Amino acid sequence: MALHLLIGLCVTLFVYPLRSPLQRQRIRQRWSSRLLAIVGLRLEHEGERVQPGCLLVANHVSWLDIFVVNALAPAAFVSKAEVRNWPLIGVLAARNETVFLMRGSRGHARIINAEVGAILDAGRNVALFPEGTTTDGSHVLHFHAALLQPAVESGHSVQPVAISYLDAQGRHSLAPAYAGDTSLIECLMAIVGSRALIASVSVGSPLPTCNGLHRKEVARQARETIVAHVSRHAGQVERHH
Repeated sequence: MALHLLIGLCVTLFVYPLRSPLQRQRIRQRWSSRLLAIVGLRLEHEGERVQPGCLLVANHVSWLDIFVVNALAPAAFVSKAEVRNWPLIGVLAARNETVFLMRGSRGHARIINAEVGAILDAGRNVALFPEGTTTDGSHVLHFHAALLQPAVESGHSVQPVAISYLDAQGRHSLAPAYAGDTSLIECLMAIVGSRALIASVSVGSPLPTCNGLHRKEVARQARETIVAHVSRHAGQVERHH
């Protein structure tokens, strides 16, 4: 995995500048798929296809979520500004169209809205986690509707993406959960120590934002779609226990 990360860094520094946006997306998709394979994770997709030019909103369970989404449909991600300063990860994020959000700054939020809108206008996808934090994957927290404003302002649809991590028997797995006091190393060891993990991804229908709906209503609809998928798999844990 360390070698794969190093390869990713070299590609973003030396190969990306010579490639078109579409070629960079394909490279990112292959690289993300390979990373999932390295940690023993299989991706399963159900529901709709990801539509170009949509704001993708997903529940947040693990650091793996970004690579799961990119393996399915490469997207620029909205992330907190602090990530830019993280060793290695910050460089990889910055070179892969990450939009860094400075929380609590209205002026910066307007800049971010315009930046996200420009990416969507170009027919590319942007993804974010409107819960604002991670959970153990058994439930979905409140969605911060303000994060959906870029799609509302630019008139692009919001497409819900539900992520559940399952074991070989199809039961909800806590191994990938990067929440609470769990460190990154502990989370990684739990993942590689598990057998035949599955990332079950359900993509909902795009929700239009150009019909006068308030962002809070769009956030509510997106969350309900994601909750339906997550609850179905979380309930399987209770039955097996």
